[in-house]
Amino acid sequence: MGRLTDTDAMRRAIALASRGLGSTSPNPVVGCVLTDAAGHQVGEGWHQRAGGPHAEVHALRAAGDAARGGTAYVTLEPCNHTGRTGPCARALVEAGVARVVYAVSDPNPQAGGGADTLRAAGIATEGGFLEAEAAAGNTAWLTSIRRGRPHVRWKYAATLDGRIAAADSTSRWISSPESRADVHRLRAGSDAVVVGSGTLRADDPHLAVRGVEGAVQPLRVVLDTRATITPGARVLDAAAPTLVAVGEDADTDHLPGVDLVRLPRTGGGLSVDALLAELYARGVRSVLLEGGPTLAGAFVAAGAVDEVVGYLAPVLLGAGPAALGDAGIATLADALRLDLVETVRIGPDLRVTAVPTAPKER
Repeated sequence: MGRLTDTDAMRRAIALASRGLGSTSPNPVVGCVLTDAAGHQVGEGWHQRAGGPHAEVHALRAAGDAARGGTAYVTLEPCNHTGRTGPCARALVEAGVARVVYAVSDPNPQAGGGADTLRAAGIATEGGFLEAEAAAGNTAWLTSIRRGRPHVRWKYAATLDGRIAAADSTSRWISSPESRADVHRLRAGSDAVVVGSGTLRADDPHLAVRGVEGAVQPLRVVLDTRATITPGARVLDAAAPTLVAVGEDADTDHLPGVDLVRLPRTGGGLSVDALLAELYARGVRSVLLEGGPTLAGAFVAAGAVDEVVGYLAPVLLGAGPAALGDAGIATLADALRLDLVETVRIGPDLRVTAVPTAPKER
């Protein structure tokens, strides 16, 4: 194998980090590539699960003595914290690595400071290399650290004229099989999938991941203010864990053995902020919002949508519910403006990804 450039090595580390999506929370996804003194790759690794070895440790084990005098390329500043595993900064020092290049500084006050430890040990340390690329792959964890709540991605499928169902409420299927398979990829990369009671009544969704090898099943979350869910709902089967959020005064006697959380009400539904706080406390760092227009509107109104993924099908209906319900936006001047991140053809559909232009800090 030839010598790796810094760019090639870091991009390989970024690709490795993505393998941990959906399985590392509450920890970040991290990738690491090690080269020897001559610049040849001798080891690589990624953080595979919370509580397990970090990316640097996997890479160091693969490299062995060849790491001495070499360079470590890491997508996140090596940690300086002893928790369920030891500090990676110290592991790199003990392995005799001569240089460390990392992409994103660690914003977590409990784990940060690894770069200072490396420099104090005489290791040449450079930060911020391909930072934007690496941060994009770790956006859920970075959002959770900076805002103290999970990152929320709202997913919907609609016709080109913005309808998620026909006037008679039929909605299967607006999007293509290819788009629906892609949604399972999004689920597999999320810690929790959230729907409301309206979607539950209309579709009886299952919400588990299918067709993604090695996927860790996300937590299925149903917002059901009045606890109308029945024990026979598909979302309550054993395929994945499920949490049902209900109002503080809801009658839940018909739901023995169901994992329930009681939340305060705001307006006509449950508090989005309280829900996100509960999920964060449970280790959830990324949420895929799959609910209907009412729930999506509540999240937008709460300033709690960090990313939008829309699957647009080449279909026209002319009538039927829109993708987004009341979001508390009364005038165009108050519209939530978005920046397009990506547009991709998925089968016959178009997948559009966008993020708020100026997200409100919460």
